[in-house]
Formats: sequence, structure tokens, C-alpha cells
Amino acid sequence: MVFFQKGKYKKLKIALICVLSLLLASMIAILSVSTFIKITAEDAIASGDTPTGYDCILVLGASVRYDQPSHMLEDRLLTAIGLYKNGAAPKLLMSGDHGSEDYDEVGVMKSFAVSHGVPSEDIFLDHAGFSTYESVYRAIEIFGAKKIIIVTQKYHLYRAIYVAESLGAEVCGVDAALREYFGDLKRGVREILARNKDFFMCIFKPEPTFLGDTISLEGDGNITNDKNT
Repeated sequence: MVFFQKGKYKKLKIALICVLSLLLASMIAILSVSTFIKITAEDAIASGDTPTGYDCILVLGASVRYDQPSHMLEDRLLTAIGLYKNGAAPKLLMSGDHGSEDYDEVGVMKSFAVSHGVPSEDIFLDHAGFSTYESVYRAIEIFGAKKIIIVTQKYHLYRAIYVAESLGAEVCGVDAALREYFGDLKRGVREILARNKDFFMCIFKPEPTFLGDTISLEGDGNITNDKNT
């Protein structure tokens, strides 16, 4: 009986070591992918002078409430508007979630930009930017952007830049972190997992939820306004 119990505990110990080893290996792999993306994208983040000569400034969406942008989104918009006014690119491309009639990130984004002096015709809306990968994919495939300035907070820029470069675009990232944000630690952990997800998305390159007809950034951005408003 004693011999049986020792054998049983030995097997449990081996099993526990195997499980812990697997978890450790998984954590190392996840962190390695995240670090690889950060290192790969770092050189494309602007520092200093305003970048110029780009097709558009892609503003990645974030949450809105009561038709007002969240602090993170407001800072992205203010940064993008500043770049536009300094001649970084002739068009703004607002990309976000407009998956239902009562939730419209891009409409709020455009209204904010217009209220800050950007002509409506220079603002294009991508209503189906449901994720970072989809926003970048559609900017390239639907709007024909080949040289893109991406505006978001730095923790998010690494992934967006990596996706854009993987899909063949020339990209420059601009950090929009103008203040401290609540929940940065939680957001950082989630971003590590998101980098791993998009790492594999960039390998297989699936099409986004929606594609559609191409839209030239050389035209009038008002053609992308919500037809219901």
C-alpha cells in the first residue's frame, strides 16, 4: 500500500511539473512574440519633426459615450488634427466601430474634427474598422492608402505598425498619449495578448469582416458619411 501511494504521488508530481513547464513555456512564447512586435515596430514611431508626404492620417477608433469621445480617443483626434494642419497628409481616415445604429465611433470622430476646423471633405470614414487589423487592412485595400500615418497611443502603435508593414504599407506611427489613462495596467496586459493574435493574423492574412468597393482618398470624404444621417 505504501509503495502504491508513493508511486501515485510520484506520477502526480511529474504531471504537475509537466503542466507548470507547459504554462511557463506558453508565457515565454507569448511574451517573446509581444517583444518581437515592439522591437520590429519601434523604428517606425515618429520622434521630433512632423512626418510629411503621406496619403492619409489613420485615426484608430476607441470608445465613445453620449456622442462624446473618450479621453483616449479625444487625444488621438487632437494629435491627428495637429498633424493634418501641419501638412503631414491631406486626408484624415477615421476608422472605428459603427456596427449598430446607436453606436457610431466614426461619426463622433468626424464631428469632433470638423468642430476643430478640419474641412468635412477631407475626412473619410471607415464604418467597419472593428479591430486594429481590420482598420489597417481596409485602409490599404478599400481606401488605397500605401503611405499611412497611424495615430493612437504608443502601447497600441506597435501592433498597428506591425500589421501595416506586414500588409505592405509604408507606415509612420505617432503617439497620441497626451495624459494618464485609467486602467493602463489592465490595458497593457490585454495588448500583449492582442499582439499575439495579430501576429498570426499577419501570417494568414484573412479578409476583414467586410470589404466592399474601393474609395479614392483623392475624392470627397463626404461620400463616406452615414447615409442615414
